[in-house]
Amino acid sequence: MKCDKCLQEIQNNDVHKYQGKDLCEDCYIASLHQPKPCDPLAVYGARKTREMMGQEGTEGLTERQKNIYEYIKEKKKVTGPEIAEKFELPPEEIEKEFAILRHCELVRGFKEGNTKYLTTMD
Repeated sequence: MKCDKCLQEIQNNDVHKYQGKDLCEDCYIASLHQPKPCDPLAVYGARKTREMMGQEGTEGLTERQKNIYEYIKEKKKVTGPEIAEKFELPPEEIEKEFAILRHCELVRGFKEGNTKYLTTMD
């Protein structure tokens, strides 16, 4: 049997059911622990941690997060699909990276009509 998410071979006794899908343990855990962009406690925690570590701006981010932030800053406003195409990432990875950038108070989302955009907070 294969994991419905990563397509890796899994043993029948290692299958985890989640939202109608058969997942390996890694994909199951990742599905349960997706960061949410609108999480005031996560924002507070990220702010306090970054203050304690003396981090400002993009300090402490991964290279990919820094690159996404710089791309958004350069373009002024972008959609998730634009970022996904530019960085060749699946939508769930864009959501995860956006949540982290939002928790660090670097990026925010907004809507114009029916379109969701990302922009910097500065």
